[in-house]
Amino acid sequence: MKRRKFIQALAVAASWPSFTLAQTRVWRIAMLETATAELNKVNLDTFKRRLEELGYVEGQNLVIHYRSPEGPTSGCRRSYLN
Repeated sequence: MKRRKFIQALAVAASWPSFTLAQTRVWRIAMLETATAELNKVNLDTFKRRLEELGYVEGQNLVIHYRSPEGPTSGCRRSYLN
């Protein structure tokens, strides 16, 4: 009986680190913007800084998905009415 209790305790101790890692929650934020990330860098950096102050660090417990339309780089707009 002592051997069985010892093996159970050993199994619990071996699984404890993986159990605590599974408890870490990862938050996801999706950002839909009209400007590219490069053009919106100041606002995006301020947003990330405030999240870090609140304890949300990108790459640890936070993932930010930034989406924006990528228009033509030359600045001309294509007409879809033709």
